[in-house]
Amino acid sequence: MLDHVSLKVADFQTSLAFYKTILPVLGIGMLYGDGESYAGFGIAPKAFFWINKSGLPGTGTHIAFPAESRAAVDAFYQTALAAGAKDNGPPALRPHYHPDYYGAFIFDPDGYNIEAVCHHRPT
Repeated sequence: MLDHVSLKVADFQTSLAFYKTILPVLGIGMLYGDGESYAGFGIAPKAFFWINKSGLPGTGTHIAFPAESRAAVDAFYQTALAAGAKDNGPPALRPHYHPDYYGAFIFDPDGYNIEAVCHHRPT
């Protein structure tokens, strides 16, 4: 189990605005930060996703956020695209992972592969 993840971002203000737009649809908000060089997002009181100002973002990173429903995955995807994300796989079942795996993938402003995933069937 992971406690938290931190990404280095090239343009902090762009990434801050992006994540402040897309994460609330998954129930995740900004909890901490100085507004200039770091921000921590999570579900109060725990921040588990951090962004940090850096001129050199990494590559090949993939982060998946849990979603409570398939509708939340759909909302995440649409919100991310509207916020300037690039498509990396629209919302769909991905049974090659497991029969109920429903996910959507986007590339954030630094090219990180960000996913929202729901692991259960609709009720």
